[in-house]
Amino acid sequence: MGYSPANFVRKVAFAPAVALVLALSFTAPLSADRRSEARAQVDFGIELAQKELWKEAEFRWEKAAELDPTYSAAWNNLGIAYEQQGKFAEAKKAYDKAVALDPKNNYIRQNYDLFMEIYERQNRRRTG
Repeated sequence: MGYSPANFVRKVAFAPAVALVLALSFTAPLSADRRSEARAQVDFGIELAQKELWKEAEFRWEKAAELDPTYSAAWNNLGIAYEQQGKFAEAKKAYDKAVALDPKNNYIRQNYDLFMEIYERQNRRRTG
């Protein structure tokens, strides 16, 4: 695959900065409460991912995406967790959702592009 766990943790480490920017862009009170809960789940998931506890991180990021389906950082990190566990179809869906929610976010776009290189190469091997 060409990726070490350190590469993915580095990608996950950008999520707090993304979360802060995204949190500041939502001002509705109800959505702010849900975003705050989702951000807490994302942050905890990052701690777990740094310990390479991918299944647990996946659970936290799924919870974050459930709490706030518009939270692109949760979907991005969920894509990373799926990718780390070899769940490539699920990872693609999560990354697609993250990019759709925040197409101008460079961190999300970079993660998506790196993943798609692997995903497409893997699909070529299967069909070729």
